[in-house]
Amino acid sequence: MKRVLSILIAAAALGLAGWFGIHAFGGSHPLASIPIPIKAPENLPDTPAEWRGRIDYRALDRQLADLSQRPEMAGLAVAVVEDGKLTFVRTYGVADASTGAPVTPHTLFRWASVSKTATGALAAALARDGAVDLERPITNWRTSLRLPGGAEERVTLGDLLAQRTGLTKNAYDEKLEEGQSPALLRASLAGAPLQCEPGTCHTYQNIAFDAASEILGEAANALFPDAVEARFFRPLGMVSAGYGMERLTGAKDWAKPHRGTQVRPVKEAYWRVPAAAGVESDVVDFATWMQAMMGSRPDVLPEPVLQIAHQPRVRTDRLYGSALRQANSDASYGLGWRNFTYGGLRLAGHSGAVSGYRATMIFEPATRTGVVAMWNSDWGFPFRIPFAAIDSYHGRADARWLDLGELPPVTGGAAGTGTVTLKE
Repeated sequence: MKRVLSILIAAAALGLAGWFGIHAFGGSHPLASIPIPIKAPENLPDTPAEWRGRIDYRALDRQLADLSQRPEMAGLAVAVVEDGKLTFVRTYGVADASTGAPVTPHTLFRWASVSKTATGALAAALARDGAVDLERPITNWRTSLRLPGGAEERVTLGDLLAQRTGLTKNAYDEKLEEGQSPALLRASLAGAPLQCEPGTCHTYQNIAFDAASEILGEAANALFPDAVEARFFRPLGMVSAGYGMERLTGAKDWAKPHRGTQVRPVKEAYWRVPAAAGVESDVVDFATWMQAMMGSRPDVLPEPVLQIAHQPRVRTDRLYGSALRQANSDASYGLGWRNFTYGGLRLAGHSGAVSGYRATMIFEPATRTGVVAMWNSDWGFPFRIPFAAIDSYHGRADARWLDLGELPPVTGGAAGTGTVTLKE
């Protein structure tokens, strides 16, 4: 009896640990409504003794440490998955320059537009369930989105998620940043200028894209964030991952947005379009999401679902800017998902940027090798990190993506912040 009682007490303790774990990160769902697996104690590959693989992790670590010392940076969290296995986790710099609090593997950062990958995955899963038809016009659902000339009657849900609305790039984002209602802005897009005939080209959106939160929430019979968390994040054990500004700022360990050494105000705008840019998590759960996107968890994300989400639907311009832009080609977009060629390799993923935060998830599907990185500044240079790691994996010794010698020297004043699109 004593042994049985001990087992019951231990089980209860584990259950409470799971409950307190999820609520510590700002979650609002009890375990009774969402099954959350109890995580085993983590043994992260966060020391040189644990870094094994084809990538030169010691060299990568030195480069990242040097990068984190640049005045454009605040904090940085990086994880590498090699051949499908988590092989490197490392953090640098500060989550809050005003207190000196360091970034840890459990510091929450924003995914920004990488959130679109979760939206595309949910759409693909619901399509496979038969709950949505990606080829039906968006007027088949209750949505606030209206397009010029009544094009919502012929633009499909698949078009919406592949960014084929025809609207000019980032239409009305500045009005969202001013505090206007996303639903009212979506309705007013009927009078917005077009870049092309709806359904015929790729034009990147946030406000229009977030019509997916209305459509997919209706199809899932749940609030959109709840549907994503219940279907993917919790079954994957991603207890730090979720939606909403209060969830981030209420967490015990979160990265404040910075410009140089100055902590900046947190801006709510893009949390109000959750399908486009609403997710936050720590770097370990970000890496878990990348592994699931690689196909490592068919129990949660079966291969047919991934195929629907990742299949190219429209060609796009090259990604990024400057040297990175010249290095990639043959770019396309699926359902909230990018595919492109780099150095003869086919890569996939997404990157994102909102005020004070940047995030990227890029991997090579053929080798299931890639990188997730998040940082709390506006500098675009760290978008190069995945390419440095992938080059190392393939033994390309001449790659110099993280060579800081090409940057302006650091003087007494603050260095520039670089240029990068804020909503991509």
